[in-house]
Amino acid sequence: MSLISVQNVGIRFRGPELLDDVSCQIEAKQRIGLLGRNGAGKSTFLKILQGVIRPDNGKVTYGPHVTLSMLPQDVPQDVVSSVFELTLQGVPFDAHDPASQWEAEHNAEQILSRMQLDKDARFETLSSGMKRRVLLAQSLAAKPDVLLLDEPTNHLDIDAITWLEDFLLNWPATLIFVTHDRTFLRKLANRILEIDRGHLFDWSCDYETFLKRKEDALAAEEKQNALFDKKLAQEEIWIRTGIKARRTRNEGRVRALKKMRDERRERREKVGSVRLQIQQAQRSGNLVADLEDVSFHYENRPIVNQFSTLITRGDKVGIIGPNGAGKTTLLKIILGQLAPQTGTVRLGTNQQVAYFDQLRQQLDDEQTVQQNVGDGYDYVTLGDQKRHILGYLQDFLFSPERARSPVKFLSGGERNRILLAKLFAKPANIIVLDEPTNDLDAETIELLESRLVEFTGTVLLVSHDRTFLNNVVTSAIVFEESGVKEYDGGYDDWLRQRSVTEDASSTNKAAAKPKPASQSEPASEADKPRKLKYKEQQELKQLPIEIETLETEIAALHDKMASPEFYQQPGEEIATAQCQLKTLEEKLAVTFARWEELESLA
Repeated sequence: MSLISVQNVGIRFRGPELLDDVSCQIEAKQRIGLLGRNGAGKSTFLKILQGVIRPDNGKVTYGPHVTLSMLPQDVPQDVVSSVFELTLQGVPFDAHDPASQWEAEHNAEQILSRMQLDKDARFETLSSGMKRRVLLAQSLAAKPDVLLLDEPTNHLDIDAITWLEDFLLNWPATLIFVTHDRTFLRKLANRILEIDRGHLFDWSCDYETFLKRKEDALAAEEKQNALFDKKLAQEEIWIRTGIKARRTRNEGRVRALKKMRDERRERREKVGSVRLQIQQAQRSGNLVADLEDVSFHYENRPIVNQFSTLITRGDKVGIIGPNGAGKTTLLKIILGQLAPQTGTVRLGTNQQVAYFDQLRQQLDDEQTVQQNVGDGYDYVTLGDQKRHILGYLQDFLFSPERARSPVKFLSGGERNRILLAKLFAKPANIIVLDEPTNDLDAETIELLESRLVEFTGTVLLVSHDRTFLNNVVTSAIVFEESGVKEYDGGYDDWLRQRSVTEDASSTNKAAAKPKPASQSEPASEADKPRKLKYKEQQELKQLPIEIETLETEIAALHDKMASPEFYQQPGEEIATAQCQLKTLEEKLAVTFARWEELESLA
């Protein structure tokens, strides 16, 4: 029996129906990714499932004794409570029954322990990431059958996101979650529901398969609409022909034409995409920033210690690290906005910087969208052309009516689009983005990715979106426990290089343990580095070929597993392929470690 049954649900606020006669069944132990454009109705659908909003028509029915909990999108700012007290609020109990109260307190303590939270800590003093973890604990304390999550990764750093992924993968209940984090979707979702133009589509597959099926469906829809419009145009010509045709025309054909007109009128076109263009300023000098032995600390908390890096024109640098590590501080040092306590920073010439602030402090909540982006002017200059601010804002999906609305009434996704519109209304040769993907839908994120890749200037990017980092940056500056380090490539490249370094380090430590030397033997002889033997030299030559072969096999398996037909095979064959992939990846890590070890001796 289904946990939740949604039957012919519809709801409208203003304009067309947000949900138009939608139906679906929610089964036990599913992990459902709920997708849709900003404003499509995802949060509304979650609130309907929760019972907070009643639909205009249709009904939602629940299985016997089914319980739900909801993790909201926004962290409340006015809560003053201990972590334990707040978590206990998520567990229903009878305050007059000591046994019921004891059981509730036990459940709260158990979930806090499992989630590694200090029950005596004050909620109001925690970081945004830790606050979301406490709110998740509150949602889980009642042991719900269905957990609803609205943008659970917002404001979390990468460590917190990966912890949440692992935790939810082992959570036995049903999950329904809204997220813009594509890596999170790939790892968790085993079913995709999509809200598109008022309809709910059940794709019944993982995220990778959904992307391929969705592309095919949109192509088929476009072709079908084109054929329909062509036939409608032909019928319109027929109905307007001369007297002879009108005398002999088929009344059934006339009625069919009227029906086609009604159908065309009711058609809801696909929501447009943001038309995002980055204005290129005159090229900066080849040098952007040269940091040499830079150190900076706040009181007793070090941010960077003797860190050096060279950033040149065209570099796309990702800055990765936990919340509070000092990523924004490092950005300010690189841009010359903050002087280091030791070391030197040398900046290049002709720098025009566009800065995207994650806190959106550049926006005035009391002003309208038009006033924020136009800075008091009615026109913006894009290259050699002047455009009216209202026309420019339509490129960012703001209707003239919406553009005249105060910013304080807009959603998080809309605020981020305003900031992008404001950012790209002026030419720049250095773009600085501090958490730009929060609240944006996947299509806008992908468009921003492509524009940043095409941009010939310099990009400095702080982000916890792993896919975004992989697709945009060419190098990464990472805050690690041992200090700030620099790596080539994106997020996955950093993980691979870090893994190789750690494996090689542990291998070298084990191999480097010296045998006890006699007192007559000079220490310098024991410390002499050994040279590669002939067999090791031959092994070193073969290792790059072996690594390339393993990577090719892994890529082929990934392609095979991304095919929709793959998951139609018997479960044993799927498990065999997954086991094979894991074995190859482990072998690749060992091979990389061996190559690193031999390289260090060569």
